[in-house]
Order: sequence, then C-alpha cells, then structure tokens
Amino acid sequence: MTTSRTRLFCLVGDPVDHSVSPEIFTRAFEACGVDAAYLAFRVPSRCLGEAVAGIRALGISGFNVTIPHKIAVMRHLDAVEGAAKEIGAVNVVKVEGGRSVGYNTDGEGALRALSGRRLSGRRVAILGYGGAARAVAFSIASSQRPEEIIISGRDPAKAMGLAQRLGALFGVKSTPSSLDGLGKALPDVLINATPLGMAPWVEEMPVDRDVLREGMVVFDLVYNPAETKLLGEAKAKGCIAIGGLEMLVGQAAAAFEIWTGIDAPLGEMRRAAEEALKVRGGSGA
Repeated sequence: MTTSRTRLFCLVGDPVDHSVSPEIFTRAFEACGVDAAYLAFRVPSRCLGEAVAGIRALGISGFNVTIPHKIAVMRHLDAVEGAAKEIGAVNVVKVEGGRSVGYNTDGEGALRALSGRRLSGRRVAILGYGGAARAVAFSIASSQRPEEIIISGRDPAKAMGLAQRLGALFGVKSTPSSLDGLGKALPDVLINATPLGMAPWVEEMPVDRDVLREGMVVFDLVYNPAETKLLGEAKAKGCIAIGGLEMLVGQAAAAFEIWTGIDAPLGEMRRAAEEALKVRGGSGA
C-alpha cells in the first residue's frame, strides 16, 4: 500500500510506452520489502531540464534515463560518477538530500548479456553512437581486448568522434564505417544500439541483411519485441542471435542496488520482464 512514506522512482524518456521498467522495479521492491513505487514519464527533449528540477522538488529518490536523454541529462545533474562521465552518458540517477548524481549501468548490462561469447581478438561492430552505444563500446574496449571496434551510423562525424575517443582512451583499434561499408568490414560481432526494431520502427533493420553471415554474433539492445526483424533475419542466416532482455535486466539490477543498497532479486526481475512482454505480445525497447 502506498503511504506518505513511500519512496518514488521513475523513468524519463520519449517514448516510454514500450518500457517494462515499471513492472521490473515494482516486482523488485516487493520481493525485497522496499516501500517504493515506480512510474514512467514521457518527457520531450524541450522539457528535460524542467523535469529534472521537478524530480528534485518533489523528493523523488531516483530515476532511470532512456532515449533520447542519456547524454543531454548530464548537464542538469549536480554530479556524474566517474565511469558515466568518461562514457559521456547517464542512464541512472540517484537523488539524495536534493542532490542528483548520475551513473551508467548500460555497459555492465551489455557484458552480462554477452557473457560466454568471446570478444577478445574479434572485430566488433556497434551500430549507433548515442548513450547506449557509448556505454557498450567503452565497456568492451576497456575489458574485452577486441581486435577492432567499428562504429557505424548515419552521421559520419559522430561515428568518427566516438571511434577516435575509444582509440585515445583505451588504445584499441577503432574505426568509423558507413552502414553501407559494414559488409566489407566483415565484423564477427554486430551490436545494434539504435532504436530501429522497436515501435514504431518494428519493420525496420539498421543494416542490410547481406551484412549478416553464418556464425556471426548479433546482439540487439532492443528487447521489445523479443525478436526484432534484425534478430529474425540473423537466425535465418545462421547467426547467434541475442535479444536485449538480459541487458535490460542487468542494468536494472545495478540501478536497484545503487538506489537501495540491497542485492537485486535478479530472478524476480527477469520473470517480471518476461511476463510483462508476454502480456503485451511483444509490441515495442
């Protein structure tokens, strides 16, 4: 039961209709006996600063940040934790005593999803250069020793910028590539960190199917629908297809621990996500 002492947490993004974060965190709070509630708020980019100020004013204890705000939110926070500052993106914010501190748990979630898949000595292509793409790229570059990281997207300047930053920070070979040039790059691992595949882009793919090769690891950060068009094509081509659910649960578990100081009930959180997606019929990430 909600009372005047119930702590409130929320999701800030645009869109948020697809999100199963409310179900995940509600289950986690219940499982651990935490008196808290979780809501999702659609916040257009023009209102982001006001939203963060409102969160502070209302005494909300913390919030998740999703597309398109993971980079822009940083300028509205009081502090940003070291790894998130290095990545240049935030997906979790803790508010305590009116002070907001940003963190990034996306990279941890991605590595959890890719556990058991060899990345060292392999060519890893990352599609996108936004907050999630940056977190995944930094985590792989700093801990997995890939042969090369290829950054690909529609904006050559942004792809070049991220590739150069990875090379400068971690000494890893990192190169930009156009989407059309990915087929020639011959990556061993392909990671989609764009929103293509989620609603309203469920019929779209971030790359041409000719880029996919048998044995390639294809990891789509989109988790709703559970099987995106990209993953469906990857399976048809004999690729190893990995959906975004495990990353979602992994980063959510890390956020829960930041907010509460309690070990996250990972199994309960995963079941909550699976049940929510089943009810929705896989309609949206």
